[in-house]
Amino acid sequence: MIRTAHLRSYLREEGMPRYESDAVAEDGPVRGDANFLWREIDTDDAFAAEWGGARYVCPRNFRLRKLEGLLAFNNAFPESGLIPHRALMDAAAQLESLRGGSPMMRSYILTSPWHVPIRWFGAFLHEERATYEHAAGLSVRYRALMSDARHRVERGARILADAGFDGSVVGQVRSLGSWLEGFPDDGMLELDYGTVATLFSEGDLVLDESAADVAASLLALEHGDMEAAAEHYATLTRRWGHVQALSFSN
Repeated sequence: MIRTAHLRSYLREEGMPRYESDAVAEDGPVRGDANFLWREIDTDDAFAAEWGGARYVCPRNFRLRKLEGLLAFNNAFPESGLIPHRALMDAAAQLESLRGGSPMMRSYILTSPWHVPIRWFGAFLHEERATYEHAAGLSVRYRALMSDARHRVERGARILADAGFDGSVVGQVRSLGSWLEGFPDDGMLELDYGTVATLFSEGDLVLDESAADVAASLLALEHGDMEAAAEHYATLTRRWGHVQALSFSN
């Protein structure tokens, strides 16, 4: 099974549509059709979370995410020929119809196989980190107020650009910032290691300070201390390099 981490945007439940049940990530057997394999339940429910004395929901919009994933794969590998042109046209039409049906119909979840992208940590402080138990054992999650998370990502992109980093690096951070735009300031952003956590020992998870290392590296860059920035980044790559390599092992 592919181990996955998630970045989820939650909205305060007040005024939101009622959902029949809370979503369960990677629930049930692997299913498929001509273009997809998935484990999630194929319904329009939502994740729910209690945080800071309020209740939040994250609409799963699973059909929309499947269609976005299909088109994103084709954009990344346009010459692969794995997806028939007719299937791409149908997916684009379905996606346009879904998006036009409701302003709520957008992706509230980003998923990453085998690792947590380093840029995701830039949205959080170390103090917003917590460990928790799930079916596969110990895992890690961060939760932050959406306005704070967005401000940190914007600051990170600015620091990287001012330090002269390549446009592809800065662009990935700015792309994350663009995804966060449009979510309400009083929402909540959650980074969940999910089943990626099973690739680490419990001791490594308890001692993991990835968000702190990202924050320290960016602060050093902001002050022009390239050596300290590189040291903190090296700590991150040592921690995540072996699991990120699994993305390219097959």
